[in-house]
Formats: sequence, structure tokens, C-alpha cells
Amino acid sequence: MDREMLADQRRLVELVEAEGWDVTDLEISAYDSPWADEDDPEATVTITARKPYESDEEDEDERDDEENSFRVN
Repeated sequence: MDREMLADQRRLVELVEAEGWDVTDLEISAYDSPWADEDDPEATVTITARKPYESDEEDEDERDDEENSFRVN
């Protein structure tokens, strides 16, 4: 695999992680373009990442109460 592709892959991971995401899986595929007559390879990068969000439990409880037709207010 081309060093430039690997460097780009690392940079993409750094950008995603800089935004607070945890990269959990990464796949890079290099191939010759079926649409171009050039000999230059192309690559696709698939990044799987997760980012937990904190929820305000009080707001969730209030919404549940408002939406619950069996709850007497």
C-alpha cells in the first residue's frame, strides 16, 4: 500500500479523534479505478467510531411523563 494513502488514513483518524470520537474500526481499500484510464490507484477509507452523549435524565423523565397518557398530573 502506498505510504501517502497510509498517511492520509492516519490524518483522517486524527481528525475524527480530535472531534471527540473513539475510532473502533478502520478499513482502507486500495484499487485501480474502473472509471479512469489512468494507472493511479484510488482508495476508500471506512472509519467506524463511537461517541457517547450525556443525556439529561431529568428532561427525559419530564418528556416521558408528558407523553404517558396513563400518568395523572
